Amino acid sequence: MQIKLFFMRTKTAILSVVLLTFLVNIQAQQLSSLEKKVLLQIDQNNAASIVLLEKVVNINSGSLNVKGVKKVGDIFASEFESIGFETTWVDMPQRMGRAGHLFCELNTGTVEGKKLLLIGHLDTVFEEDSDFQEYKREGDIVYGPGVDDMKGGNIIIYAALKALYEVGALKNTQIIVAFTGDEEKAGNPISISRKDLIDAAKRSDIALGFESATGLNYATVARRSSGSWTLKTTGRRAHSSGIFSKNTGAGAIFEMSRILTAFYKELPEKNLTFNPATIVAGTSIDFDKKTAKGTTFGKTNIVPQSTIVQGDIRCLTNEQIEGTIKKMKSIVNNNNLPKTTAAISFDLRYPPMKPTEGNYKVLKVLDQLSKDMGQGPVKAFDPAKRGAGDISFVAEYVDGLDGLGTMGKGSHSPRESMDLTTFKDLTKRAAILIYRLIHTKS
Repeated sequence: MQIKLFFMRTKTAILSVVLLTFLVNIQAQQLSSLEKKVLLQIDQNNAASIVLLEKVVNINSGSLNVKGVKKVGDIFASEFESIGFETTWVDMPQRMGRAGHLFCELNTGTVEGKKLLLIGHLDTVFEEDSDFQEYKREGDIVYGPGVDDMKGGNIIIYAALKALYEVGALKNTQIIVAFTGDEEKAGNPISISRKDLIDAAKRSDIALGFESATGLNYATVARRSSGSWTLKTTGRRAHSSGIFSKNTGAGAIFEMSRILTAFYKELPEKNLTFNPATIVAGTSIDFDKKTAKGTTFGKTNIVPQSTIVQGDIRCLTNEQIEGTIKKMKSIVNNNNLPKTTAAISFDLRYPPMKPTEGNYKVLKVLDQLSKDMGQGPVKAFDPAKRGAGDISFVAEYVDGLDGLGTMGKGSHSPRESMDLTTFKDLTKRAAILIYRLIHTKS
């Protein structure tokens, strides 16, 4: 009886595999003959793509390493020129301490479909003094600075376009590839460091961002903003025995505590986060915003005179940003503890990419082609689980989709890695998405 049951289960399992394979083949047949050629071309080019990935990862391009960022940009410029793109390097003013950006553009006759802007970045968070500098492979997992965030995504852009170019699928189209050199630490002022990216968006219809993917079955239709806030409080310096008295008051630290506690209790709402990251407090304090380092002096028998708190704030829409700032200012300015003052300022760096109807239309194209390729449906990823990105700067001007890059782990850490088993599939998906969008007329 057990033997018979074993064979029945085995037969069922085999039939299930055969049925699944049959269904996948049916779905794959929904691709056009040219699209199938693109997929085969990506297979043939995959080994060379991985070699190129290793080459650029082994060049340090921390955001502040101007020469390193430019060197990586030069390599990509050469590769894109080999597939018919015209390349331009845009320098940033020397006072900004940033390398600049690489733009690669292809114009091949009268545009018949959507004009695309593909976004990546050349820099990483790992500067020249980092211990994490080299590419390493262990089976199907590769490690290295920026291998996932986002030199791997840059390679996907290039490999997808290279395959499309080689099968003759880039006719009558406009495609701009923008590789910023300071995504991880954007240069000030933003009006200069993101001007060229915004100008490129104004000449495009759809932007695709190739930051790290959240899996084959998710894509990003929305990203939250990123900014910072600085809270300062002051109190009356006096002997600690007099704290809470009419003449001495509560001191700077209690006032700071009042405000942070009110933030914690009154502000929380969906898609909003606010994180107090550093606090320096005491009789006399010093804080360097650039290095995020501070010093303090104080004694237990002295009422503290000053505090400074620095934190970040992330919102999904401009309306949420405005509403949250209004609430935070109200908490800071009202009901101050006796003999204290408080002030808060904001530095809003990355705008939000809100989930628009146009973004969902692009997602629908990706969802359909993913099903056609047998990769399953693609859903919108929760924006609360993503950080800010360059695509947010252009979200006001074009429809967009992000999270189309590589799948990996440990971004911004010395164990940053990327999974090679999904690399080809993600490249293929990107290529077919680009192809279908540049042939979408409405």
